[in-house]
Order: sequence, then structure tokens, then C-alpha cells
Amino acid sequence: MGETFHGAAVITLDAKGRIAIPTRHRDALLKSGKALVLTAHPDGCVLIYPAQAWEPVRAKVEAFPSFHPQASWWKRLLLGFEEHILADGAGRVLLPSALRMHGKLERDAMMVGQGRYFELWDSGIWNAKLAQALAGGGAPPAGIEDFSL
Repeated sequence: MGETFHGAAVITLDAKGRIAIPTRHRDALLKSGKALVLTAHPDGCVLIYPAQAWEPVRAKVEAFPSFHPQASWWKRLLLGFEEHILADGAGRVLLPSALRMHGKLERDAMMVGQGRYFELWDSGIWNAKLAQALAGGGAPPAGIEDFSL
């Protein structure tokens, strides 16, 4: 579970809705032939976790309060879209149609490392959100005001 995923890769969905896991991350993501866990993120992307890294997150999500409306929707999203997927021999993963719809994934995509997992974005949505975030100015978000490069 010590693997970290970083960097961004431009990838293409094939006609069947499959993506090829980038070679540099393939061994770590597909370690021991274990399944990947794919699910929906509230911001509109698809999350890709190694199964072992997903389990602690899943446990936290299952503990969300049932009668809190926002927590219930996050739980519905994260657990309701959860899929355990095995890659084929070429390192390709078939994205379920519900997740492709959620992420508006049709052809060109960005796979962006986030440490323990990847985000998979439609390229157009990624570019728009990135431009919006960068146009917001140089003020850091709350909680990281002392961060420095």
C-alpha cells in the first residue's frame, strides 16, 4: 500500500470504453492481479483506486450518518457507483457505462495522480476546471496559508 501515484497522463478511451493504464503505473496499480476500484467523485470525475487503498476509504464512507442529507448523497455516489474491475492482459480497464456517463467520458481524458489514487477527467472538463482554478488568483485555500514552494 506504499505506492504513490503522481503525474498526469493524456489517455484515450477506445470504442469499447476501455482505457489503458499508463505503463509507468501499471505494476503498482495492478499489483498481484488485484482488482481496481472505480467510483464517482462529486466533482464529476472518476476515481481509480487500487483495491487495498480503497478499503479504508470505503469503511469511512459506510460510517457516514444515514439521516444527514449531504452525507447520504455522498454515500450514494461513492458506494453506489463503486465497481471492482480487473484489467485485461494488455493493462486495459473497461469503464462501466454509468461511470462514463457520470464523468462525461467519451474519448480524450486526463488521468491525474492524487497520491493513493487517480482521478480520471474528460479532457474538456479538466481544461475548463483547471483554467477556472488558475484564474482564481494566487490566494491559497483555507488551511494551507503557510504553504510555500
